[in-house]
Amino acid sequence: MGPVEASGADHRDLIGPLAALAEGKMPALAHVRGDLDAYIGRLAETDPDQLSRDEALAYWLNLYNAGALSLAAEAFVAGEESVLRVPGAFSRPFVDVSGRKLSLDAVEHAKIRRFGDPRIHSAVVCGSVSCPTLRAEPYRGDRIEEQLDDQMRVFLRSGGAVVSDRGLLLSRVFLWYGSDFVRPARMPTWIPAPPRKVVASLRPWMEPELRASFDRLERVDFQPYDWGLRCSVG
Repeated sequence: MGPVEASGADHRDLIGPLAALAEGKMPALAHVRGDLDAYIGRLAETDPDQLSRDEALAYWLNLYNAGALSLAAEAFVAGEESVLRVPGAFSRPFVDVSGRKLSLDAVEHAKIRRFGDPRIHSAVVCGSVSCPTLRAEPYRGDRIEEQLDDQMRVFLRSGGAVVSDRGLLLSRVFLWYGSDFVRPARMPTWIPAPPRKVVASLRPWMEPELRASFDRLERVDFQPYDWGLRCSVG
């Protein structure tokens, strides 16, 4: 197998854990936690500021997801029903990059969201039932545009946007981060966005049937978020 990146960070060591999770679900994830932590340690030896923009985005996405998978494995081994039961789950440091200790929250909000690309919200996972599914491959700098577009389409059609008799039901991700889709130039921002503007911003990734359904619906609501422990590969 050739390198995952032509240059920059090497993400080949994430392939095995993703394959193990796809085949063996959460029990298998617990067995590859050591591999995930070793991969995180190797990534920490790369200076992301020396990477191209696309390589850097792939770097941070893969680093975050590896950290989230390690957290989910920790919760599973401890017999917890949610990653939220792990003390400091998203706020404790899990990696040291260029001399700075970073938590999952810091990687997501201070690094990934600053790329100004709302599609990242379909790409990062949190080890919970309602979060997006993982890709079966690491993110790559030379394919990041294709991968993120595909992730958005998969997330929407696999439950991120559902038509019901009450109207359109969106994942709560789009309530929390809807302003990133409506005003991506201002990412990261926490200013609420009107639900129908959020839906309009999602149209490029909607299947034709979903777009047609939205055009004739009056109501937009948000689904409850299930923090139950789960990681899955789409």
